[in-house]
Amino acid sequence: MSSRLGLGLGHERHPLLGKLVLDRTSGRTGVLRAICPEPETHSVWSSPVLRPAAGPRMAWLVPVGGGVEWTTTPEAIEEAGAEASA
Repeated sequence: MSSRLGLGLGHERHPLLGKLVLDRTSGRTGVLRAICPEPETHSVWSSPVLRPAAGPRMAWLVPVGGGVEWTTTPEAIEEAGAEASA
C-alpha cells in the first residue's frame, strides 16, 4: 500500500496521507500526517544537520481539529468510514 519512494527524511508516500483513518490498535480516528521512522533519540532533531531516523516505521496521526499526535504501526491503519467524521 505504501511506496518506499522517499519524500525526504525517511518519509514515505502513502495513499491515505491527509485522510481520516482508523487506528485499529487504539480505536481512535485521526488524520494520517506521515509514514516515517520513529526517532530513536532526540539527537536526530537537535543536530545542526537533520538525518533520517533509524527507528521502526510508524504512522503519525493527529486528531481532527488538532491536538497531540500519536503513532501506530502502518499496518494498523485503514480509511475511516463517513460515520467516523460525524
